[in-house]
Amino acid sequence: IKNKNPHLKLSPLIYGGGHENGLRSGTLNVPGIVGFGKAVEIASKKIESESHRLSSYRNKMLITFIDKLGGVSLNGDPDNHLPNNLNLCFDGIRSENLIMNLRNIAISTGSACTSASLKPSHVLKAIGLNDEEAKSSIRFGLGRFNTDEEINYVIEEVIKTVKELRMSSQLNKTEITIH
Repeated sequence: IKNKNPHLKLSPLIYGGGHENGLRSGTLNVPGIVGFGKAVEIASKKIESESHRLSSYRNKMLITFIDKLGGVSLNGDPDNHLPNNLNLCFDGIRSENLIMNLRNIAISTGSACTSASLKPSHVLKAIGLNDEEAKSSIRFGLGRFNTDEEINYVIEEVIKTVKELRMSSQLNKTEITIH
């Protein structure tokens, strides 16, 4: 922190103790620091094998959804994306409806940047999706402890639910047309 030209006056983050010139009091979280160091060590040893494993799960989900459902498109670059992230657009399905019907599966709408918002993701719009496509997008996050069984379960449940929602949507359109 500069003391001159220009002089900055900062407010403390935590009061008391006087550490770091009175700006951040308290004792460092040594167990947390050591734990983080160990996590980095483990991750660096497993990064290649984990990336390969997660990519295979991601690709299996993508290929199966496209084959079994149709009307599924990948959001993002098909060759250069994270191994643990799958963001898809399901034609004719609002992401909120899919999430509400898949309560026991952890999925998110749109991009991580706007998962707490009902507005279409500005990230998805920036890569060329329109509002409707952005509102029909789901993000699957995969992790180190996911298993083959869990991936197969998610695939089965998503396929079943998307088919049901599309059928229900078609029935509603038919009812509206008849009346």
